[in-house]
Amino acid sequence: MRRRQLLGRLIALGLTIGVILGLSALRPTPAQAKTSQAVTWYRQWQKAYVGGKTQKYVRMNDGNGATTVVSESQGYGMLAAVLAAKKGVKSHTTFNQFYRYYRAHRISKQNPLMCWQQTKKNGKLTSVGSQRNSATDGDLDIAYALILADRQWGSKKTNYKAGARAILKAIKKSEINSTTKLPLMGNWATNSYDRSKLRTSDLMTGYFKTFAKFTGDKSWNTVAKRSQKLVKKLSARHKTGLFPDFIRVTGAKLKLTTVRAYQIESATDNQYGYNACRVPWRLAQTYKLTKDGTTKKALKKQLKFFNRKQRLTAGYTLGGKAVNNYTNPAFTAPAKYGAQVLKQTSLKRKLSRQLPTKIQKKSYFGATIQVLTALQ
Repeated sequence: MRRRQLLGRLIALGLTIGVILGLSALRPTPAQAKTSQAVTWYRQWQKAYVGGKTQKYVRMNDGNGATTVVSESQGYGMLAAVLAAKKGVKSHTTFNQFYRYYRAHRISKQNPLMCWQQTKKNGKLTSVGSQRNSATDGDLDIAYALILADRQWGSKKTNYKAGARAILKAIKKSEINSTTKLPLMGNWATNSYDRSKLRTSDLMTGYFKTFAKFTGDKSWNTVAKRSQKLVKKLSARHKTGLFPDFIRVTGAKLKLTTVRAYQIESATDNQYGYNACRVPWRLAQTYKLTKDGTTKKALKKQLKFFNRKQRLTAGYTLGGKAVNNYTNPAFTAPAKYGAQVLKQTSLKRKLSRQLPTKIQKKSYFGATIQVLTALQ
């Protein structure tokens, strides 16, 4: 009798432990929770901004019904699809559809750089005139996405490796300054003045080192070294560590010349605006790939400035004065990602609370950067 009672108690205890263990297994870990949020945002973003059928594209949804696609958005779309695959999303078909759109909008079959803009005319997305030039930032992301696709799915059915090699060869030929060894703004930068213009968020050292390893072409290491030299110079210019949207760089010694408002693109040309807001993301990407000390120091300096702000708003002068009183994920998400990579937990939490809980439907740039940094 006692044996039966003891046996019964042991069985009951075993069942209780089993239930507890089962419930624990069902409860998501912190890593799983993060992945779930990133994937949810990715799907919301797809619904709001991805168009097309056999050829998918990322539209810059301005809320007015117009459809505009740029190489920047297409590069982001390709990156998002392959990063989502790493999170378990079945996005291989979507990536191939993005890839087909890129291939359909190359400058030519002989020139694999992507036309920087397409607008819908008579129901068809077309590039005309100067839209048939390239934009370096979009091409760099497309090349990197193809390298990741080759790692993720291989190149037997679709030759991502060959596609990456082709666009990298074109980037090197037409989008890298032969004197400074830094990225140009696009293949249209042919005279000395245009070739001196530089978008600071294009200093993607991690990409350049990856390109060197992928191609076996050591000249990409030179681009990486020059980029890091410029990162160091830009970081040292102001106590905030902030970079301007644009800068002019000349000569082998990388002489810097400040630009004025509207000299290149907009009123924020010499501010931490809607181009430079991506810099913390790019620095964090580089540090994650290379563990480079210069990158870490530059990122850490910017994060120190962000940490002093109760709320990170959309844009600052290089001295640290806010130029707007509203927030935008395009500024918040890159800073949050930087804090995540450098394991600055309190800053990461503070910035996380400032991000929208759902992807915004009429804010392509901020929404897309929020998704990309979450997926990484």
